[in-house]
Amino acid sequence: MEEPGRRERKKQRTRQALVAEAMRLFEQQGYDRTTVAQIAAAADVSTRTFFLHFPAKEDVLLGDTVVRMDLCLSVIADRRPDERPADVLARAIEELITRAWADLSTGLARVRTDVLASSPAAQSRLLQRFLAAHAELTDALLRACPGELDRVAAATLVGGVCGAVGAAAFTSLRQGDPPERVREAMRRAIALSPLTP
Repeated sequence: MEEPGRRERKKQRTRQALVAEAMRLFEQQGYDRTTVAQIAAAADVSTRTFFLHFPAKEDVLLGDTVVRMDLCLSVIADRRPDERPADVLARAIEELITRAWADLSTGLARVRTDVLASSPAAQSRLLQRFLAAHAELTDALLRACPGELDRVAAATLVGGVCGAVGAAAFTSLRQGDPPERVREAMRRAIALSPLTP
């Protein structure tokens, strides 16, 4: 029987291979013409294995956003006693930006952006994930800052920061900026976004 740590590493390698092959195929032949079966074959796994890792083709585009979301939620939950709600949210999003470096430096973020700019199905899945993440971050902020924000203020704060960072990243990637400039644009967006509820 495989040891748990080894099994988890193997699972992570398979997931990474699926993402890498999907992005390669999306870039070569287009998102809509790429099938789950083709992605699985390119990663040398079965279609069944693909679906163990991703519920649908659109979810490959989101990569490890669940891991990144967990990191953001953890940062918010560990709020420092003297931190304002806006500051803890900014710190959480900064962590997310730092962790996004792998996708920026390998070009995966750019491929995702191109697909999201051209595919209604991918846009729909991204919007679903964005709305779910918005709700999760709002709830986390309310838990971490009891009595300091009402739900509308918390949702407004989350929407302002996340919307600004997402728009900055998307725009920077679409205009062909190198990874460092994309990351800089995302950080500038935190500074420019309305961080007071």
